[in-house]
Amino acid sequence: MGSFNTVKIFSGSQSEYLAKDIARFFGKDLGGYTLRKFSDGELSPSFEESVRGCDVFLIQSTFPPADNLLELLLMVDAARRASAHYVTVVIPYFGFARQDRKDKPRVAIAAKLVANLLSASGVDRLMTIDLHAGQIQGFFDFPVDHLEGTTVFVPYIKSLKLENLLIASPDVGGAARARNFAKFLNVDMVLCDKHRKRANEIASMQVIGDVEGADVVLVDDLIDTGGTICKAAEIILDKGARTVRAICTHPVMSGKAHDNIANSVLEELIVTDTIPLQRENPKIKVLSVAELFAKAIGRIRDHESISSLFINNQ
Repeated sequence: MGSFNTVKIFSGSQSEYLAKDIARFFGKDLGGYTLRKFSDGELSPSFEESVRGCDVFLIQSTFPPADNLLELLLMVDAARRASAHYVTVVIPYFGFARQDRKDKPRVAIAAKLVANLLSASGVDRLMTIDLHAGQIQGFFDFPVDHLEGTTVFVPYIKSLKLENLLIASPDVGGAARARNFAKFLNVDMVLCDKHRKRANEIASMQVIGDVEGADVVLVDDLIDTGGTICKAAEIILDKGARTVRAICTHPVMSGKAHDNIANSVLEELIVTDTIPLQRENPKIKVLSVAELFAKAIGRIRDHESISSLFINNQ
């Protein structure tokens, strides 16, 4: 194997809490980085150490506001102009992913636009976890390492030793994700079929499958206002389930989400730390993806396969 370039890990201003843990598991300190702002709010990032010839990993989730995405793009440009050898963006939560197709006339496909912006800024590689839809990987013209939340969630679910475990998807679109969980846990699954009037507002929902006496775990990629998952939990409990829990990789948690979860019939909501929680919530259990990302960074540095990080290869 040939010689390796020096790896340097930097964090954007909004993901430092997670980046510190990733760097610690990797065995390095975070690189020196400063984000300055002009008085009008214009962003001006700079690296406080040389990145010339280095393999640079830039960690930043792109949750709102859009400044987080812009800061990441500017970081990539700064690294490129400072002669970095290879630039990998680590985006634990890839924002704008819900806008991945034209589901009605005259709308943007924001996920593709963000992919184009990352390409234009000079990104060589993307690492992320649980994209809203797996096919978004095809929007990028460079390699994408798409990690899976099952790696951290499945061992936790197994540790609960639930008597009559059943996996559920809160909507038909998440069926493949739920089926994945059901396969790894060797249990059955049910579906909730929802009809929306408009975004964040559900008109009706029904359960497809038998949940009588089951310990149900709802599986989704993100939780925004919590409306869908709380409604699904309520209906599943009404249909005779014993307990209902939920798993969501990305805790967007906007609007009244925290109150909705706290007042819901859910036993607990299990999330990861791809997005920081804005407040404490006794019903929310946070599992960290830091070690998973650190291992993936190590594999990329060593030009090794990351497939061993997926639960079906463990």
